[in-house]
Amino acid sequence: MRLWPRSLLARLSIVVLAGLLLANSLSLSLVMLERTNSVRNVMLGNLEYDVATSVAILNRLPAEERAAWLPKLARGNYRYELGTGEAGVPPTDKRSRDAIRSLTDTLANQYPLHFTAVPGPISHIQAHITLHDGAPLTLDLIPHMPPVARWLPVVLIIQLFLVLLCAWLAVRMVIRPFTRFTRAVEELQPAAGEAHILPEQGPHEVRQAARAFNAMQDRIQGHLKERAQILAAISHDLQTPITRMKLRVEMADDAVMGEKLMQDLDTMTQLVREGIAYARSSDRLEEPRQRIALPAFLDSLACDYLDVGHAVTFHNDVPSLAVSTRPHALRRVLSNLLDNALKYGGNADLSLTQPSPDAVQITLCDNGQGIPEAELEAVLQPFYRIENSRNRTTGGTGLGLAIAAQLVAQLGGRLVLANRPEGGLSVSVTLPIT
Repeated sequence: MRLWPRSLLARLSIVVLAGLLLANSLSLSLVMLERTNSVRNVMLGNLEYDVATSVAILNRLPAEERAAWLPKLARGNYRYELGTGEAGVPPTDKRSRDAIRSLTDTLANQYPLHFTAVPGPISHIQAHITLHDGAPLTLDLIPHMPPVARWLPVVLIIQLFLVLLCAWLAVRMVIRPFTRFTRAVEELQPAAGEAHILPEQGPHEVRQAARAFNAMQDRIQGHLKERAQILAAISHDLQTPITRMKLRVEMADDAVMGEKLMQDLDTMTQLVREGIAYARSSDRLEEPRQRIALPAFLDSLACDYLDVGHAVTFHNDVPSLAVSTRPHALRRVLSNLLDNALKYGGNADLSLTQPSPDAVQITLCDNGQGIPEAELEAVLQPFYRIENSRNRTTGGTGLGLAIAAQLVAQLGGRLVLANRPEGGLSVSVTLPIT
């Protein structure tokens, strides 16, 4: 079973092809067997009639005229000789037995008859006949089946290719909907806000599966929008009581306690704002796409951070590259990532590369402590914070990376986190070139 292919396409192809070849081989074998029997019967029948007629003619001809008739009575696989022929042992091979039985049934009742085998690699016999006047006559016979027509092997090869083609088309018709369905599942990104609608076409079962998949996407989008709306509503409604609490704290007499409460309220305010930002990022972006010069865009972003004293550097390996994107959303993503890098690493190194003709990669590195390998995927989830960042000063709300990942998905890209071998975190944003 180790040689059994793992893909469904290969397995179905082998099964269908083997079944068709087996059925075709069985049909061909039966046809060839029936043809062989029919041809043998026809050949033996013709042999009986032709030999009986030829011997009767030679028997009635005067002895001096018989030699002239021998070439006229000869056929492709047998001829006549006036004489006793070659001596030998009786033939025993199967092909000779059929011819001997047929000739015996035809001639033995009228003429003395016996057979001998001629030595050689093929079946070759002689029938020794004594005519009515006592003259010896020898029938030299090489029993064989009629040759196969030259067009038959060509037809068989064409038939084999037709079987292969039909098997491939049948398997492709079965596998193609599964391939399309698998691709749609792989491209399913609920956070992107744009559903990949599967065409509802083809056989009934395929249409039904596509309809169920599209309905599932709609339900997922509905649940995500409902969750985002609830989060946005709660975050929005919390702003008013937080503002009132701040006013009351400022009017309180206990300055020390008021300062502590004000810090807590500032933290709550930040959480509410980022909650609203996360809820808004889950909605489909309304910003129209624009074609921008990406190297100049990134250089301008790095210069903005340098102007306010942050350690941000930009390295560009792509001198000239224009992409179609949503610049405000992209700036928001990169600003979020740069803020995180500066917050946890103290510096940020921004670079631009083009790993393939249809994609561009923006990489941001820092010299911080990085993220444990087991939590690289988890930190992209909303409200998730790693264990050593649960304090209010540095831990944040756990929404920054989630917002960035959601916006990148809506831009049609992919955000990946990785720890650097020399220390620190590397964040790569891969965007399609359109």
